[in-house]
Amino acid sequence: MVIRAYFNQRADTWDELIAEKDTGKLERMVKRLDLEPGSTLLDVGTGTGVFLPYLLAKIGAKGRMVGLDVADLMLQQACRKGFRGEAQYICGDIMAVPCPGAMFDAVVCYSSFPHFQDKPRAFREVHRVLKDGGRLLICHTAGRAHINEIHAGKPVVSHDLIPDADEVRKMLFAAGFNEIRIEDGPEDYLVSSRKPVQD
Repeated sequence: MVIRAYFNQRADTWDELIAEKDTGKLERMVKRLDLEPGSTLLDVGTGTGVFLPYLLAKIGAKGRMVGLDVADLMLQQACRKGFRGEAQYICGDIMAVPCPGAMFDAVVCYSSFPHFQDKPRAFREVHRVLKDGGRLLICHTAGRAHINEIHAGKPVVSHDLIPDADEVRKMLFAAGFNEIRIEDGPEDYLVSSRKPVQD
């Protein structure tokens, strides 16, 4: 898989050269996610674990988190950091999450959504692993236009873009989500949606 090779090649230098270093931005973003203490959380595109300490702090000692990433060398970097909290790491693809259905209270995709190679299929898979009433949260500490501009200039990820709001909304709705909210500012991006509770 091309995208796996791309991120594995950058695992050793990711934190130094590419990862978000403004802790204030990360702290503000995790607050906006409004995660419940004790939640069971799937973090998609965990990478080197830049966002993990913030997520683990929010779900607390009684929470449980699974970090998923296609790039095994990126996950190795996250594991070496020894974050405090209940965390498990799985090398796998969002297109086929190796977890049972209805397992998670929330699925977080921090700085990973553009790289979903089949976004409608990814949304269907997220819907499968969420509990009824569970939330999908897509977030970036940069705006859509800035992210797309960066990716467009790199041949390997030039097609890994964030679609416009209408397209994202249509894909989420088709996958079965409701309560869809999309906020795209100059310095951040947040999509929140929910898997409806079945009668």
